[in-house]
Amino acid sequence: MKDATRYASAKALYQTFGVDTETALAKLSEFPISMHCWQGDDVNGFDREGALSGGIQTTGNYPGRARNAAELMADIEKALSLIPGTHRLNLHASYAIFQPGQWADRDALLPEHFAPWVEFARKHKLGLDFNPTFFSHPFADTGRTLSNEDSKIRNFWIRHTVCCLRIAEYFARELGTPSTLNIWIPDGLKDIPADRARPRKIYKEALDEILATPYDRKLVNVTIESKVFGIGFESYTVGSHEFYLNYAAKNNVLCLLDSGHFHPTENIADKIPSLLLYADKVALHVSRPVRWDSDHVLRLDDMLRDIAHEIVLAGSDRILLALDYFDASINRIAAWVLGMRNMQKALLAALLDPNEKLSALQEKGDFSQVLVLQEECKSLPFGDVWDEYCRRAGVPERADWFNAVSEYEQTTLSKRI
Repeated sequence: MKDATRYASAKALYQTFGVDTETALAKLSEFPISMHCWQGDDVNGFDREGALSGGIQTTGNYPGRARNAAELMADIEKALSLIPGTHRLNLHASYAIFQPGQWADRDALLPEHFAPWVEFARKHKLGLDFNPTFFSHPFADTGRTLSNEDSKIRNFWIRHTVCCLRIAEYFARELGTPSTLNIWIPDGLKDIPADRARPRKIYKEALDEILATPYDRKLVNVTIESKVFGIGFESYTVGSHEFYLNYAAKNNVLCLLDSGHFHPTENIADKIPSLLLYADKVALHVSRPVRWDSDHVLRLDDMLRDIAHEIVLAGSDRILLALDYFDASINRIAAWVLGMRNMQKALLAALLDPNEKLSALQEKGDFSQVLVLQEECKSLPFGDVWDEYCRRAGVPERADWFNAVSEYEQTTLSKRI
């Protein structure tokens, strides 16, 4: 344990800036983060064997990948034991757990195929979020799913998405918390299209059919996620930001912004307050792009701090917050814990800023003092406040958590041959 008197000193210093650290710590607990299950097994899932396909790629061959549901759940449990707060778990449809003789293709998935996940979530007091899986399937090999010209393929994916709606409702009813159902498709073209409009028209009609299915909007938040390009789809993606932005506004669903799915110089932090002027909520997948959508583990960098600042100003009731990255080049549990804790650190840093004072200064036009105060806040000891948050949650402080990960690697991960 680090010296708890450091927190008392930090608390007093923040008070001179008009910031109550106790209030910040209480508010931090109001921001649950949906941790993505697919970091633990390199997005392989359980419903079929073979390499990833459909614009998805994981790089690295670090030993210890989870090979089945039991191992993945054990790894998630270990990661959660090192992360303060109560959070959520984000599943893909490809993580259905089948009993012997129970296998079903994706257009026939049932809630019972996810019952073990509900029990796991209940045990750990987690909400569950969900994603249809439009990749790593024979009907995704052409690069066109819900925008496919072939009605047989397109209708398969329509049925799949409707199944996922039902499963998300099941999660929400069983766990007593709404489930986010996020629709992302890899559809696109490698080279410049001859007709940009037709695939989007087909996709729009497919989405219309899916959302015509009755579902309980109090239980399920449907979100749609854009992407600027994908592997093998470099020139054109059907689900562009502009397409989804307009579709969401017209059809009363939510835009999901993935921080890796835009042009390299774009920062989704600037998009959040704009969308919230017109929508009740905004959904986020936070990752770290390096030159392209490479889904690196989160660092506590300027982009993450900017995103956290807008999340804090919006309030926990208006943001559906999830992480989305997959790195197979490092210890996968370390990747989870580091990313989750960095997201929380960024949120805490934003909560510890004198936001009301800064806003008032901006309204007065006192931009000199805004700049000075913003810069002074960067050197305040928010790390001591973070340590106090970890102490109270009963999880290791600072980098001490990595000792537990290293021990788990020796006792468990290293034995997975």
